Amino acid sequence: MRTIQVVNVRWYNATAWYGVTLAHCLQRAGHESLVAGLAGTPPMTKARELGLATVELPFNSQTPSGLFTLWRGMGELVRDFKPDIVNCHRGEAFVLWALMKKKYGFALVRTRGDRRLPRGGFVNRWLHCRMSDAVIATNSLMSRHFSDVLHVPSDRLYTILGGVDTARFHADAQARLEMRRRYGYADSDIVMGLLGRMDDVKGIRESIVALARAREISDEAKKIRFLVIGFDSEFTTADVAGWTREAGLGELGELVTVTGRVDRPEAVINALDFGILASLGSEAIARAALEIMASGIPLISSTTGVMPDLLPAKYCFAPGDTQAMAERMIQAADGHWRSELAELCLDRIFNGGLTLDNFLHDSLRVYENALCLSR
Repeated sequence: MRTIQVVNVRWYNATAWYGVTLAHCLQRAGHESLVAGLAGTPPMTKARELGLATVELPFNSQTPSGLFTLWRGMGELVRDFKPDIVNCHRGEAFVLWALMKKKYGFALVRTRGDRRLPRGGFVNRWLHCRMSDAVIATNSLMSRHFSDVLHVPSDRLYTILGGVDTARFHADAQARLEMRRRYGYADSDIVMGLLGRMDDVKGIRESIVALARAREISDEAKKIRFLVIGFDSEFTTADVAGWTREAGLGELGELVTVTGRVDRPEAVINALDFGILASLGSEAIARAALEIMASGIPLISSTTGVMPDLLPAKYCFAPGDTQAMAERMIQAADGHWRSELAELCLDRIFNGGLTLDNFLHDSLRVYENALCLSR
């Protein structure tokens, strides 16, 4: 099977990770795969690092000359590569791919890994119900929207949450010792970690406020240290230091630490006693959650995006609800509670179909069905 993954994203976010990772899995399984995207962007760089063929086109252009260049480039790509499947991970230029499909006859798949729900107008219904041979949602909320609002037929609608590389992200006792020593944690410390970019949507400030509240309520919670596995982005390390002082948690490096950019996040994750995903929105694809859970680290989370598909409600809290976050932190200070949650997280990964092998298998099943519908 020959596939094109269209990943016209300007940064290497979860949507880009989903498309590039899928292309890599397909390529390793013997299905020739190409990644198409925007010139000079991180997704294209990452795809080439993985040994994938790439084509760069102005998919997001709105000018007449840009659209002409794009249409001509898409035609050359399809004629040269002869794909069986084109999978679009973004909506820009999706109309052009639908028109290109009518001309060249490949199967067209739309994967929606965006937190924004598509509008239910005529064009969207035509694209998703008539022109798409398969529609993949990356969480059940999006899947329900496709079914209830756009009325995508059930034989074309699928939910695939993604998958995690369990050969890379797994429990590692040696890494745990090394990383806890590196960041100065004692055996008695309970290390809570947040993995992700330092943006407002990730809820870092809310996590600090909740930790301060938990420490006021529970003596056991006073053992909790907060490790932010991230680097300067929308917010900086200086911002985190300011929030830490405002919350009464001392100076940065005492109870709250920021790692900065790390080469091996899989090693740093092993330093944790539990993880927190405190996102205020987004998480249509929860890459960080899967990586923490696969490492055998218990995870508490907000209920945004895909997270209700991954964790039972009793381990979650409403986005931004610092009181509920504090209560979960207090529960996570109990070792038995953490052990039960860690087992649940591992079971969800390995028995809940969230490994890369599952990701590949489920995607191929969709592609096979899409090819049948397109003929």
